[in-house]
Amino acid sequence: MESNAWTIKRVIDWTRGDLERHGDEHPRLSAEWLLSAVTGKSRVQLYLDYDQPLEPAELAAMRAAIQRRRAGEPLQYVTGEMPFRHIVIHCERGVLIPRPETEVLVDAALEGVAAARARRPEPEPEPEETAPEKDAPDAGDVPETGDAPEGDPAHTEGAPAGPDPATVPDSWVRVADICCGTGCIALSIAGETEASAVWAGDLSPAAVALTVRNRDALGLGDRVAVAEGDLYGALPEELMGTLDVVVSNPPYIPSAVVPTLPDEVVGFEPGLALDGGPDGLDIFRRLLEGAPAWLAPGGMLCVELFEESLDDACALVRAQGGWASVEARDDLAGRPRVLVAVREG
Repeated sequence: MESNAWTIKRVIDWTRGDLERHGDEHPRLSAEWLLSAVTGKSRVQLYLDYDQPLEPAELAAMRAAIQRRRAGEPLQYVTGEMPFRHIVIHCERGVLIPRPETEVLVDAALEGVAAARARRPEPEPEPEETAPEKDAPDAGDVPETGDAPEGDPAHTEGAPAGPDPATVPDSWVRVADICCGTGCIALSIAGETEASAVWAGDLSPAAVALTVRNRDALGLGDRVAVAEGDLYGALPEELMGTLDVVVSNPPYIPSAVVPTLPDEVVGFEPGLALDGGPDGLDIFRRLLEGAPAWLAPGGMLCVELFEESLDDACALVRAQGGWASVEARDDLAGRPRVLVAVREG
């Protein structure tokens, strides 16, 4: 092998040094992620193939990725994906990048799902039907595959993706993810639970399209519906008064704080998904206003918020009335981050 060949090891070492000189806080990790995305190898596989030289096309792609990262573009946009809980989410410019603290929000929503399931009676088993022995069914009595009713596994071609409120079993838990972004919350809930239906919505067409892409990549098209709309306006009206959990990671950064965020955030991520108004609670107030009409008795509202806004948000919930409990929960760094409120009933 030529001594000047650009092997995986040489590329990682060179990229680490270059990104470090350009201010990357985690240059080696960035180098590994970039090269993993370019080669299609896992980070473990990179080290197993340390001496393997890159192909010319891979080198060209790596140079382009390094230039984007040098300019401060978030690593998740450059690589096009990121891990979130137990899934991998596609990321792209124009849609907010999921944060680790949002996993705490998902934990709270999963508690709401479990509580709703505990309130439901166990579904009664359907009685077994014994077919008559003497008469075989006529051909006309057996529907062909193309005539299977909606909801039947055979009925897939042309059927609308996502659950239909009219056909979701009463025993299933109903969840709404408002301001869904990449869909990481909705898809985590659907992927980590059984017998649950999730409706996700966002005002941004780019976010809706990305959520659909992530949903389909994870094979959750029968469990998660996605629609464009303003907050509850993205949800089917039939869901009013039936939702067990409303979960949201809305824009919540106070307007005066937005310019102080790192350049990597304000320079690349969408302002629509960041700015929550003067006190960071503009969108939260609207979520809270609509929650009583959309939640079922005993339903849960879970919202991620700015750490300095939680006390005021909890006060707004108490002032509205009709809530059995409200609390603020800390994120992974110990800062107040998630409001959890449960309706009476």
